[in-house]
This record gives sequence, C-alpha cells and structure tokens, in this order.
Amino acid sequence: MTHDHDLVLRPTQAQTAAALNPPAGRNGGDLVVETLAGLGATTVFGLPGQHALGMFDALRRSSLRYVGLRVENNAGFAADAYGRITGEAAPLLLSTGPGALTSLAALHEAASASAPVLAISSQIPTAGLGGGRHGYLHELPDQAASFRGVVKSVHTVRTQSQIPSALAAAWKSALTAPHGPVWVEIPQDVLLAETALPVVTAVDATPDELPPRPELTAVAADLLSRAARPAIIAGGGVVRADASGKLRQLAEVLNAPVVTTFGGKGAFPWHHPLSLQSWLEDRHTTDFLEDADVLLVVGSGLGELSSNYHTFKPRGRVVQIEADLGKLESNHPALGIHADARLALQALLETVTPREDDEAAGRVRVVLDQVAGRIAAQELTLEQEVLASVRRALPAGSPSFWDMTILAYWAWSAFDAQAPNLMHSAQGAGGLGYGFPAALGAAAADPTRPVLAVSGDGGALYSVAELATARQHDLPVTWLIVDDGGYGILREYMTGAFGEATATELSRPDYVALAESFGVPAVRTSPDTLETDLAKALAAPGPSVVVLPALLRMFAPTHLG
Repeated sequence: MTHDHDLVLRPTQAQTAAALNPPAGRNGGDLVVETLAGLGATTVFGLPGQHALGMFDALRRSSLRYVGLRVENNAGFAADAYGRITGEAAPLLLSTGPGALTSLAALHEAASASAPVLAISSQIPTAGLGGGRHGYLHELPDQAASFRGVVKSVHTVRTQSQIPSALAAAWKSALTAPHGPVWVEIPQDVLLAETALPVVTAVDATPDELPPRPELTAVAADLLSRAARPAIIAGGGVVRADASGKLRQLAEVLNAPVVTTFGGKGAFPWHHPLSLQSWLEDRHTTDFLEDADVLLVVGSGLGELSSNYHTFKPRGRVVQIEADLGKLESNHPALGIHADARLALQALLETVTPREDDEAAGRVRVVLDQVAGRIAAQELTLEQEVLASVRRALPAGSPSFWDMTILAYWAWSAFDAQAPNLMHSAQGAGGLGYGFPAALGAAAADPTRPVLAVSGDGGALYSVAELATARQHDLPVTWLIVDDGGYGILREYMTGAFGEATATELSRPDYVALAESFGVPAVRTSPDTLETDLAKALAAPGPSVVVLPALLRMFAPTHLG
C-alpha cells in the first residue's frame, strides 16, 4: 500500500545532471539569490557593505533586479512599500553592524503596519559568533538581539546548507498572517566561500492560512443579525487580506455603517451611503460607535489613533477579528476571533441573516454633517483646499505615501483613498522620513503609474539623498514637500501644551535648487497653483519635486476635553 506521505518527487535526468555538475564560480551569496528567485522574488532593495559583498557579487549572476538606495533605513522603507503594494515579501539586503542597525526604524514601521519585508543581513565571520569580543569590524555581541523585539522571527545561518531552508522559513513567516518583517543573518565567510551545492530551484514556502473557528463566527453572526444598531470598524487587516469586497457585501447585508481606520484607508468606498469615512479623531464619530449595540472590528487592534486616543468606550458587544494574536482583546473585552480578515468575513457572509434598516444611511449623514460643521467652525479653509487639490491632481489608481506631517494628519481623516492599498503612511510606528523612499519602492513595484510622496520640510531632510536613487532608476515619483520652516506638528503640540515651541524651527535648503542639482525637475508652487503644478509633475515621466511653502494648521482635537 502506498500512502500520500510516502510519495517523493523524483528529479528528472536533466535535473540530476545539473545537480551533479553545478556551475563553477558560485559562492554562498549565490545560494541566497538563487533561493530568493526560487521563492518568487524579482526585486531586491538594499545597500552593499564589506561583510555582505558575497551577496552583492552574486546579484550579477542572477536575474533579480537590484534597487540600491543611499541609506539603509530608506531602503527598508522602500522594501516596506513594495511589500504593501505587491503583497510579496520584499528582500532587503544589508551589511553588518551599523548598516543593519540603521534599518531598525524602517523595520519597526513594517512591523507596526504588517508589511512583509525579508531582511537579509551579513554577519561577522562564523568564528566571531557567540558573544566573544574578537574585534571584527562592525562586531556586536549579539546582532540578532537588536532585532528580536522588532521583527516576527529571527533566523541565524551558520553553514551554506542552511541558507535555502532559513530563507524559506523566513519567507513563510513574513507572509503568514499577520504579515511582517523577518530577519535572516549570514556570516561573511559563509557568503564568500565557494560552494559545490546544487543550484537552488523551486522552494516551497507556502504561508499558513489562519481560518476562524466556526463556533466563534456562528456566535458573531447571530449577534450581528439580531443587532439593532450594528457598526463596523475596518482596519488595515482588511486591506492586507484583500477583503474590501467582502467587507462591503457584509455591510450592505447588515445595513451596518462602516468607519475605516487610518491604516485601513480605502477598505470601504468613501461615498457609500453607509460610509462614516475615516473621522476617528472626532467625538461625533466616537459617540456614534460607542452607541452601537454590536460593534464589529475587523483587522484592527483599536490602538491609540483608532480609538480617539483611548477615549473610545464601547457600551455594546464588541466582536473583534484580528490576525495578530497580541492585539486580540488587548484594549477592549470582545468576542475575539483570531483569523485572517478575508476568511472570517467570508464565514460571516455565509451565516448572517440580512437586516432591514431604512434609517442607517440617515444616521451616517447626520454624523458626517456634524463632523463637517465642527471643522467648518475652525476656519481651516486653506488646509481643506490644499488637500482637495492633491486629491484632484492625483490620478485614479495611483498610490500615495505620506510622511508624518500636518497634511498627512489631515489625510488620515479627510482624504479619499479611492481604492484599497492606494494610501499609505508611517502612522504605524510614526517615524519621520517614510514618504519619499516608500514611494520609490512602490514605483519599483509598478513603474507604469505615477506615485505621490508627501513630506514636510523636516521629514524631507531625512530623505534628500534618495533623489539620487530616484534619478538613477528613473522612478516615476512626484515628491510634494510642504515647507513650513520646521517640525510643524511638534510646533503645534508644544505651543498648545507650553505656550511656545522649542527645537522645532529649522534652517533648510532651497529644495527646488537641491532637486535640480540631482537632475530632478522641481517647481515652487502656491496653494492657488498646487493642483495644476502637481498634476503636471505627476503626468511627466521620471521623478519630480513640487515645493509648497505653506503654514498649515491641524483641526482641534476632541480627546482632550
């Protein structure tokens, strides 16, 4: 009798011959790039360094496309965006010590936003591993320890035969829900040594599925079907699971209003009659959600920004669907369903009973009118017009990447992303410098459509070196820099808290002249000409910069009183 587990795929004669006679001149780095290609990777990001040269030498014998950035952290942001756009694990090649550590902030953002990044770092020679102080260049007592609290998993390679399996395990980890960054480190001598191992071909690293438990979805479906005032909060997990279509179906079957978190922008149509849009930093929205007798939270941990700075106190039953086990019921008691959003929403669609509710759309309109009235009372016409100009100038289907700047804070609440997976920001970890290098990563993923990056002048100074990357690779990214002479949001926070701001004012370059020195066309615009200038830049091939000198203000918070 033959059992399925006894079946073994046997190599063909040609495969056997190739395995017995591998090409000469290969090293451990070749095993890395061969494994990446076998996993399905097509593009890698990174920066070379002394201990990593074996990997970079192997790239010239590979079909992989290399996009090199100028700073490791920016390379990490580019890989993050590539992963968000494609849903694939984006390889990030790094050197040891300072090069590796410089990527930490980017990996923190990828972890917070569940972006699949496969970081592959070199290490000091194998003889130096284990915590001794041997005096190698870039040596750390335990390099992996610096990343263990940031990434999903850490994999240390010690021999060439471990490379394919370690990379496959890391790839699977990165793409198993919840997605996230992973860390693989390979010693310099392992990368440089000649190898007689066969060429790596197909590699199996199929991510694990995360289906919901049926007894939990049955209870959730019953609660939602019998609810008098159901509501839905849709987070980034809906976008990452490609579940926006199922979310819309469920909302319409239940007649349940939907608000999207800042990470879930585009998960639900902005102008749908049931759309509360993204006004989570507004007390009217908070009150509405608190009044729901059953609140379905999909793909969100209801963290600080999604809960109006933890002032949200639900009074009804909460059903939470979340792939990240650490976020399940971490902020509010709930019927917690540990599952991928797409699979869980499908299970609910198959079991809920349709609800009739002729008043749901009217309740949504009341809330949106209340929000609009609150904003209108604050004399913020300039800010709203600037954001509207950006929306009109950005072509449908083009993604945008936003740094931590006042216009991005506005966009979280007020910008119509138009479709899932088109608006991204650094609101996961909240570090500066994300917008422009992330946009470069998105353009590398799909160079057929223009990409918008938005930064303040403070965040822009983190990324100016990547103008050289944009020009070198001719990537279609238009960078909008809102120049207000400093760290604008911190200026507002400090003035509000202390009466005046400290350490927020910046001396900065002429961004137009700076961009042009890199060979990147640039223009200085105004609020009145922004739409025209931005649309023209986005329509032109290759990179461009649009500088908007403007002092923007934030709308008043509602969580302090």
